[in-house]
Amino acid sequence: MKGNYLGASRVDAKLIFWPAVAMVALTFSVQMRMYATRIGEMKRERIHPQSIASSAQAAARLKDTRAADNFRNLFEMPVLFYPALIVAFLTAQVGVFTLSLAWAFVALRIAHSAIQCSYNKVMHRFHAYVSSSVVLWILWGVLVCGLPR
Repeated sequence: MKGNYLGASRVDAKLIFWPAVAMVALTFSVQMRMYATRIGEMKRERIHPQSIASSAQAAARLKDTRAADNFRNLFEMPVLFYPALIVAFLTAQVGVFTLSLAWAFVALRIAHSAIQCSYNKVMHRFHAYVSSSVVLWILWGVLVCGLPR
């Protein structure tokens, strides 16, 4: 498949799926961290699993919800990311620019997860979130503009 209409050099279209693989790896990593922190805290604090059956109960009983909160975040904006990659592939818009946007989104989501799962400074996390959202908007804008071509 040829590169996108922005004049980007030709690249192997299948490369667009590597950012998806990276996002899946990030999601699995955060999931493993969530399990480790949650199970550890439940054992330390002697919290019975049934006492945190709902998210409201879990939020009230558990002190460290950073990884769980981030895991939920990974099913919000990234839900719009995955189909963008498929659209890029199916409409022959995979080029250096679209690949760069996809990898920028992944890098910013990794930064967001690292911040939220560690020191969790809200404004740092917010900047990573907004930046990743802008990159995703640009990616979708490029794809939509390229559809008529």
